[in-house]
Amino acid sequence: MRARSRTTLVVAVFALLIGLVLTPQATAGDTMPTAAGTFRNPLNTGPDPFLTYANGNYHLATTQGDAIRMWSSPSLATLLAADPVTVWTDTDPSRDQHIWAPEFYRFDGRWYLYYTADDGVDEHHRLYVLESEGDDPRGPYHFKGKLEPPNHVDDFAIDPGILHHDGRLYLAYSGLNQYQHNGLNIAPMSNPYTVSGDAVPLDGAGGCPEVREGPAFLYRNGHTWMTYSTCDTGKPDYQVWMMSLPDGADPLVPANWTQHDGPRFARNDAAGVYGPGHHTFFRSPDGTEDWIIYHGKTTADYTYTDRTTRAQRIGWHQDGSPDLGAPLALGATQDLPSGDPGSGTYWINDDGRSSGAGTVAFDGSWNAGDGCAAQCFWGDDHWSDQPGATATFTFTGTRIALLSVRDTGNGIAAISVDGGPEQRVDLHGPIRVGETLQYLSPRLPHGEHTLTIRVTGERNAQSGGAFVSVDRAEVYAD
Repeated sequence: MRARSRTTLVVAVFALLIGLVLTPQATAGDTMPTAAGTFRNPLNTGPDPFLTYANGNYHLATTQGDAIRMWSSPSLATLLAADPVTVWTDTDPSRDQHIWAPEFYRFDGRWYLYYTADDGVDEHHRLYVLESEGDDPRGPYHFKGKLEPPNHVDDFAIDPGILHHDGRLYLAYSGLNQYQHNGLNIAPMSNPYTVSGDAVPLDGAGGCPEVREGPAFLYRNGHTWMTYSTCDTGKPDYQVWMMSLPDGADPLVPANWTQHDGPRFARNDAAGVYGPGHHTFFRSPDGTEDWIIYHGKTTADYTYTDRTTRAQRIGWHQDGSPDLGAPLALGATQDLPSGDPGSGTYWINDDGRSSGAGTVAFDGSWNAGDGCAAQCFWGDDHWSDQPGATATFTFTGTRIALLSVRDTGNGIAAISVDGGPEQRVDLHGPIRVGETLQYLSPRLPHGEHTLTIRVTGERNAQSGGAFVSVDRAEVYAD
């Protein structure tokens, strides 16, 4: 059985809830948002995100392990439904596994893609760079070289990032130094693919003795602001700290960096967000807003799984330093970045509320309640283990995504679109996490469609039950 208090309700009751006061978890405002001009996280099911806006599209890469893949979309709202493009695989056995943390930057009409990979042994992670054939961040790319400071030849290194300072380039990364095994290092570069001098270690604070990784940079108000992630990414206390460097100061002199006390972005238990970090920053399409993109979890368990990519707008303090705020609940409705054309996406909640032309109807025996709190959209969901029980979403658009709780007591659902063949989807997970992407439909002709979730009563051998969870549907209109 699922370890939470529930109350069985008649489905018709939920229709009466439409228009009532809404809980603060699902929206950044106080009223039900319209579909156009908004979005909800997650943007991707992978960790270690890097995103930039170029050539009329957002381009996102996350850690995939076996390759480098990129998702592109004209709106932030449709990134979750975008189809990935594989931009790089490798046949060299020294660097064809554990491919992590890709980042890509444009210099002189070409894109340079930085990443870390190994031969299957974590300690063998090294840094590499690719060069594009043309002016498209999706490639094609060719291998350009290994990035290796002279004083750290063949040493462990991960999380490459590029620092632009006073017209020069520097490689920032996490690797061996006297402070941590995964410590902050900065080395000079003579061009986007060549390290030209020794790496300098930085003794970054972090509230724990563990890693300092994933350096990211903001440039404003006469300073370079370097934010970085600290503590073990498997822990709920993974968080973001900050150092700064004045314009005109040499970044290779550690004393030039000012340490800022305390975490700048950290767990938000009330919103159900844990371990936020490994982030970067991007500008809105019109260049007027600054945004953070990062990974986070909906569980406080020590786990490296279920880290998903999220984004939110940041601000600036009166002293000129960035204000990263607090991570928002997964599923919080936010305004799209300024200049984002939007796409008419909307949500359908399990209780029947919707921000667009969508409904949901339940048949058979279902339970409903708010025991899942911050792990569910609007704090509630439906669940059933009765074979034959169904939930049917009716929507107008071209694609639909289902997000709900993945749990230790969940079983197998059968999902069909427009009455077509069923696809079996296992909703079980070794730990309980919320608002997980369970299913993404094929692309459909624009129009009205139905999606039906049927409880099979079946489960895999590791599951403690056969429950099927129904929470949020995200509809894509274009």
